[in-house]
Amino acid sequence: TIKTEGNQNNEIGMPNTLFRLEPTTRYAVVEMGMSALGEIERLSRAARPSAGLITCIGVSHMESLGSRENILKAKLEICPGLPDGAPLALNADDEYLCKAKDQGLIPGRLAPVWYGVEAPWADVRAEAIESGPEGERFTLGDGGERFAVRIPAMGRHNVYNALAAYAAASRLGLDKAKCAAALSNYEATGMRQHVVKKAGLTVVEDCYNASPDSMKAALSVLKALPNARKIALLGDMLELGGASEEGHRHTGEWVADAGVDALIAYGPRSAAMAEAAKARGVAAVHCQTAEEVLQYVRQFVRPGDAVLVKASHSMGLEQLLQEYYKELPQG
Repeated sequence: TIKTEGNQNNEIGMPNTLFRLEPTTRYAVVEMGMSALGEIERLSRAARPSAGLITCIGVSHMESLGSRENILKAKLEICPGLPDGAPLALNADDEYLCKAKDQGLIPGRLAPVWYGVEAPWADVRAEAIESGPEGERFTLGDGGERFAVRIPAMGRHNVYNALAAYAAASRLGLDKAKCAAALSNYEATGMRQHVVKKAGLTVVEDCYNASPDSMKAALSVLKALPNARKIALLGDMLELGGASEEGHRHTGEWVADAGVDALIAYGPRSAAMAEAAKARGVAAVHCQTAEEVLQYVRQFVRPGDAVLVKASHSMGLEQLLQEYYKELPQG
């Protein structure tokens, strides 16, 4: 099996992924990204996937697409490249995907498989979810079949990801029990919710990308950690367009809901985040430069703390984190 590496998901990156196909390749998991209408359709027609998967309709592309309705339209462009009868895994708990179902926007020639946690009508469901610092456990229901699942990753969003992977793979003909069991082998890659322990700290490295939805999910992971003190280093979320102010303000409120002891907000857009967190009683500071951020990290963080580090990738938190690691006691 090969998969998309990094952000190789556009009209240049996706072909790079396809060029890695070899005669021995049995499966390929290919991500298709977009910043405008029409892009995913071109990618889908080029890749000709055997199955499709849409996780959610968020606000990450609001700046270029203008509305969630347009984001829904853009993501449904995966359908033209799918053959008749192809499985299309869809999140039954996403209001916009459900609207697409009700409005007949999903082509009848495809075979939708709906997964979810809340929707009782979903084909594939997670039940009896138990969360802990070692990950998530739940019962996966698929029709009359039940499978005990453990995933070594925290957060409800990872339960959805596991359901999505199972839904697509099982409908491609893979053994259902083996699919459910294989979920326990999941490993985070790059700086996507990667938990590391250094010098007595627990650091959740999540510097790859950010949106309001993913910020809320990451904060739920921070909240679930057993550490007595929790600190969030959060930076600007880009490409939100008119939803930017609201998205950053809501994130500040979620920081308070997660019981965070201190917030270090970085970047011009994050001023609203710090302001909202302060209004809810969180010790919050707003920084304009990387040096300011490091100064407050040195001031606030101490051994035993849990630290969440998250922002859009271009904010450079990955490099900032590496600079900080150099200052920590080694060994």
